[in-house]
Amino acid sequence: MIPIAVTIAGSDSGGGAGIQADLKTFSALEVYGASVIAALTAQNTRGVSGVMDVPADFVRAQIDAVYSDLDVAATKIGMLSDPATIRAVAAGLQAHGARNIVLDPVMVAASGDPLLKPEAVGVIRDELMPLADVVTPNLHEAAVLTGGEVARDVDAMLAQGQALVDAGAKAVMVKGGHLEGDALDVLVGMGEPLFYRARRIDSQNTHGTGCTLSSAIAARLAHGDALGEAIAAAKAYLTAAIAASNRLHVGHGHGPVHHFHALWRNGEGS
Repeated sequence: MIPIAVTIAGSDSGGGAGIQADLKTFSALEVYGASVIAALTAQNTRGVSGVMDVPADFVRAQIDAVYSDLDVAATKIGMLSDPATIRAVAAGLQAHGARNIVLDPVMVAASGDPLLKPEAVGVIRDELMPLADVVTPNLHEAAVLTGGEVARDVDAMLAQGQALVDAGAKAVMVKGGHLEGDALDVLVGMGEPLFYRARRIDSQNTHGTGCTLSSAIAARLAHGDALGEAIAAAKAYLTAAIAASNRLHVGHGHGPVHHFHALWRNGEGS
């Protein structure tokens, strides 16, 4: 039986991030993907021109429909911009006993456009974060969640990850992709810190990298991997997807990663 994962996130009309990136990642990693759409965005590789939230009660209706029927092995949570929606998601996941929850606290698009209402930050931290098995903030998101400065080195990343664990998170992977040098992520909350390093790839096609990584972690958890193994496999998948992204030629801005790099006969799918 194929494992099932659900993404609860916003839709990306350009197809590179959000729900679309999550479902592509699930499919590439041999997981059946279902979705709960929490917001609609008008965006492309150049930026976000509009965000429309789905009413919180309808988000809850989607959760009830999916989790009451499907045997969901893992859940990835992405963009949730409204406090009422965040509370609806938290209540729905608790009601259905959701497991293997990966929370990617999406706050800003790769283009720099804000995706989260300021009043939603505390709700994510206090009500949703404690439900997650792992939280995957980047440097800017970790700073917002902890109320600190953006980390500039590994020690600061570890400190902010630990602060989020102290605030109720089970485990936190702080993503250091914006630092110089290799792409280094740190996992806190599982005993001794774990470090995940990958070579930095020179590409402007980074749209949806955070969504892809978190959904890949969820996919591997759905397959039964332990968290540390799931993160390592997900990071390897993302690194290869970025490396192959230049074959796609999608859009005129920050293009998407190549989710199906290992499946298509060549980068253009022909």
